[in-house]
Amino acid sequence: ELRARGLTAEAFTCDVADRASVEAAVARAVDAFGSLDVLVNNACACTPDAPLFEDEPDEAWARDLDVTLTGAYRCCRAALPHLAASGRGAIVSIGSVNGSQDFGNHAYSAAKAGLASLTRTLAGHAAARGVRVNLVAPGTVRTTAWEGRDEELAAVRGLYPLGRVGEPGDIAAAVAFLASRDASWITGTTLTVDGGLTAVNTGFRQALKELDATD
Repeated sequence: ELRARGLTAEAFTCDVADRASVEAAVARAVDAFGSLDVLVNNACACTPDAPLFEDEPDEAWARDLDVTLTGAYRCCRAALPHLAASGRGAIVSIGSVNGSQDFGNHAYSAAKAGLASLTRTLAGHAAARGVRVNLVAPGTVRTTAWEGRDEELAAVRGLYPLGRVGEPGDIAAAVAFLASRDASWITGTTLTVDGGLTAVNTGFRQALKELDATD
């Protein structure tokens, strides 16, 4: 699709849980394009919570953190020298509102919170090398994971002050902005893209309205 639009594009397979695979993918990208300007950390693992927290297996916890958090760490480590060499490098990681709120999924939420912390600490380190590091924290996004779940999605939609869930393009636009020169004075920050979910307690507001109606 990108090539059909006249753009140069390459696709590489990469296992972010494997350091050698990450380093090979970065090397191939640099070889293909001559430099590396932007890294987007989007790989993620999300294991559903067990009914009881104490029943959750160590393997599921380790897998989620290894892919989501440590995977991003591996990618940043491999890409940073090349991003610094480009003179205008940018790293954008995909976090989640789960990283700052209690929406369930213990390991997933912990990994996303870790990404926010990594963003801040790496921003301080990378700034002297001319590399900016930021994070986008989406709310619910309509992806293939929601196919065939229209009733559930409708229920979730009602929790969002703006009256809809996110679309992939909403997140892509935020990433493109943070990676661009328009964001050249922004680093170490989290851009929340969630339709007002974390700013407005929709359920509490509705409860207050119902109480007022009974007065």
